Amino acid sequence: MIFRDRRDAGEQLATQLQFLANQPDVIALGIPRGGVVVAAQVARALNVSLDVFIARKLGAPMNPELAIGAVTSTGDVLLDDELVRDLRISDEVIEREVEYQRKEIERRLEMYRQDRTLLDVKNKTVVLIDDGIATGSTVLASLRSLRKQGPMRLILAVPVAPAETMKRLEHECDQAIVLATPEPFLAVGRFYLIFDQTSDEEVVALLADSNLR
Repeated sequence: MIFRDRRDAGEQLATQLQFLANQPDVIALGIPRGGVVVAAQVARALNVSLDVFIARKLGAPMNPELAIGAVTSTGDVLLDDELVRDLRISDEVIEREVEYQRKEIERRLEMYRQDRTLLDVKNKTVVLIDDGIATGSTVLASLRSLRKQGPMRLILAVPVAPAETMKRLEHECDQAIVLATPEPFLAVGRFYLIFDQTSDEEVVALLADSNLR
C-alpha cells in the first residue's frame, strides 16, 4: 500500500510539483472522477487553477471493458487501429460508441461546470492529473487533445502507474511525473488503502470550491 486515499496521493504529488507553486498561468486538470480529487489537492497546495478534462474509453462491442480507443471533451477520437482491425469492428459500431460517449461527456461537463466556462489552456502550463494509470488509453487521448490546444508546457502527473505505460506516455508531453511504478501492477486501486468511488457530487463540490472561473 502506497497511499492512504486520493487526498493523500494529491498531497504527495504536490511536493513534486512545487516548482509550479503560485504561478498564475498554471492549470491543474483532473480526469474525472477520481483524478479530480487528486488534482484538487495539487491545485490547493500550489495555489493554481483547477479544471476538469474528460476522456472516455471506447469499449469493444462484446467486451465494454476492453478499450479500442478513447474520445475527449474536445471531440478528439483516438483509435487502436490494430485492435479494431483484429476484432473486425465496423465503422458503424465505432460511430455509435463514439456518439454515446460524447453525449456522456456533454452530460458530465454540464453537471460539473454548471455556469462556469472552460479555462483556456493556450500558452499556459497544463498539468494533467489522474489518480493512477493502467493501460493509459484515455490519458494518451487527453494528452494529444490538449497538445492541439497550444499549451506552453504540458505535464503529466500521477501517483502510480506501470513503468511501461509511463515510458510510452512521456513522449506525449513535456514532462512526466509519477511517484511509484510498482511491479506487478494489476490495478490502480491496489495501491490505495481507501479507493472508494468518487461521486459526481464530490466532483461538483471540488470544482465549485476551487478558483475555477
